[in-house]
Amino acid sequence: MKASVFIGTSLDGFIARENGDLDWLPKPSGSEDYGYEEFAATVDAIVMGRNTYEKVLTFGEWPYPKKPLIVLSHAPLTIPAQLTSVETMSGSPAEIVSRLSKRGLKHLYIDGGKTIQGFLETGLINELTITRVPVLIGRGIPLFGPLQQDVLLRHIETRQFSDGLVQSRYVVVR
Repeated sequence: MKASVFIGTSLDGFIARENGDLDWLPKPSGSEDYGYEEFAATVDAIVMGRNTYEKVLTFGEWPYPKKPLIVLSHAPLTIPAQLTSVETMSGSPAEIVSRLSKRGLKHLYIDGGKTIQGFLETGLINELTITRVPVLIGRGIPLFGPLQQDVLLRHIETRQFSDGLVQSRYVVVR
C-alpha cells in the first residue's frame, strides 16, 4: 500500500497556529490548486486525525465529496448524515493500513499533524508533497515531531508558483 502526504506549511514548518487556525494560508483563487486535484485523483481514500477532521468541518462545503475518508479516533465521533463516505477507525498505523489494504485500497492520502507523524514514525509514508507558504508564524503545530531514527528522503521535484509558494515532492528512501 502506498501512503502519501500532501500538505502546506509556513516557511518555519508549522501546519497551523497553536489554536488550529489556518488564517495564514492564502485564500483559494480558483485558478490555482497547486496540483491538489491531480494528486487527489491518484488516491483511493483519505486518512486523517480527529482534530483535522473537526477543522475541515468548519470549512463550509465538504472538500472530499468523492473519496472515502477515515477519521482516526478512539472516542465516539458525530458524523453529519450527509457525509456518507466518512467513517471512524482506531488502531495503530500498521493496523489501519492492513484493514484498508484488505478492502482493496492501494493509495492513501494521510493528513493531519499527529497522523502524519505516526505514519512516518512507523515507516508507512512513501511520498511527501510539501508546499511552503512564504510566511513565518513563529509558533504553531509543527508538521514533523521527534523521530526514533532518521528518515531519508529523495527529492523528486520542486515547483514555484507565481504567488510565492514553493512545493517540493520527496519519496522516502527505504
